[in-house]
Amino acid sequence: MSWTHRVRIADVTVPFAASPEVAFAYLVDPGTRHEWQSSLRRVADLAPVGQRPGDTGTSWTDITLVPWVHPRLEVVECAPPRRWREIGRWWLVDASLSLAVESGSDGRTHVRAQAFLTVPALLAPPVVALKTLAPFALRADMRAAAAAVDGEGRRVVTSDQPRG
Repeated sequence: MSWTHRVRIADVTVPFAASPEVAFAYLVDPGTRHEWQSSLRRVADLAPVGQRPGDTGTSWTDITLVPWVHPRLEVVECAPPRRWREIGRWWLVDASLSLAVESGSDGRTHVRAQAFLTVPALLAPPVVALKTLAPFALRADMRAAAAAVDGEGRRVVTSDQPRG
C-alpha cells in the first residue's frame, strides 16, 4: 500500500498570439506570475539560478490569497522555449506544474499546462473535488497569461496593474 497518492488534477492547452520564445519567457518568470496566476498575491524569497528568470534551480515562496498557504517552489526543468516544470511543496503536499510550448499549424503558439498533486493517501478523497475545479482555474490563468502578451511580444499588462 502506498502512503501517498499522485493524481493529475488538470491538463489544458491554451493558444497564445506571442511566439513560443515570448510565451515561454513570460510564463516561467517568477516576477510576472502574479499578473496571471489568480491564486497568487506575490512571490517572496526569490533565489534565482542560471542565466534567465525561471531557470532550473530557481526557487521562491508563493504568497497566495489563502493567508496560511505559502508553498516553496523550485524549477526542476527548464528547456527553453519548449519545456518547463516546477514543484511546489507545502507541508505534506507536493504540487507540480509542467508546461509544454509548441508552434501550432494555425500560426499560434500552443501551451499545454499539466498540474499534478501528490498527497498523503488519507487526503486523497478531497482531491476528487480539485480534479473538477482545477482545470477551469488553470485554463483561466493560462488565458490571462495569453492576454498579457501580444503577438509582437509586447506586454499588455504591467506588474503594477491589478488583474481584473
